[in-house]
Amino acid sequence: MTSITTIRADVIVQAQQQIQQDLQTALDAFSLPEPLKSAVYHAVMLGGKRIRPALCYGTAALTGDNTNFAAVRRAAVAVELIHCYSLAHDDLPCMDNDSLRRGQPTCHIAYGEDKALLAGDILQSMAFEVLSSRLFDQQQPVSDSIVLKQMQILATAASKMVCGQVLDLQAEGQQVDQAQLEQIHRNKTGALIQAAILLSASTIFPSHDQAMAKLRQFGQAIGLAFQVQDDILDITADTEMLGKTAGKDIEVDKSTYPALMGLDAAKAYAEQLYQQAAEALAYFDCGATELKEISAFLWSRQN
Repeated sequence: MTSITTIRADVIVQAQQQIQQDLQTALDAFSLPEPLKSAVYHAVMLGGKRIRPALCYGTAALTGDNTNFAAVRRAAVAVELIHCYSLAHDDLPCMDNDSLRRGQPTCHIAYGEDKALLAGDILQSMAFEVLSSRLFDQQQPVSDSIVLKQMQILATAASKMVCGQVLDLQAEGQQVDQAQLEQIHRNKTGALIQAAILLSASTIFPSHDQAMAKLRQFGQAIGLAFQVQDDILDITADTEMLGKTAGKDIEVDKSTYPALMGLDAAKAYAEQLYQQAAEALAYFDCGATELKEISAFLWSRQN
């Protein structure tokens, strides 16, 4: 993968630090009753890779124009809240029935199924409240047209994610082909990853700009690669490394890329997808340094 740069860990670390601060600020702005408040903070603030916010920031760095960076920061918070809601629901007994997330008890283990369900519910609505707020506006306000476009992007991605989750559950114990598997994961995983990129891109590029088409290609490739890598790590990494239960896919007979094509072929396919992502970023030349570094991080990740 010579066209993807080597990893500079500070890009990811800086993104994690920024989003952690902004998530805290955003959550503190809401008045939530206990124990719902504690369940929400548990679902959101325990860390994680924070890849979706990192992609928001990395996309904003393509032009160096910080005029609408408040909208980028809100988008990073909003997309991460949607992601955290999906994890709280995914872990429930009626879904994947997991007891470990980010190395900690899952939300329903810590607070009960009812609180975890409601925490996920309110995180979804909070995401759109944050996105449409004036949080982080320290200079000129962001135009309403940008905010509306961002809300459309996030709502569409959140709907696709749920549809993908349904397809994923239906595929358990089934023999699906690669086209069906990709339909599942372009929705379940890829839609929100692509949305993170487009939420930020919408603040700097017109809708019909060629840059938007290239970023859609990048998002589609990196989103699918992320899922293929997840499927691989479920087999090759242990529970301590993953921070969640290893081998869960096999246990519940999920449809995965290693199960479909074999482990070596799945690794080769992941590399092919990362190469496609790099080719899309070539359009931006040296402006895409941060996105290339995030891609390199994802390619080499062990959890």
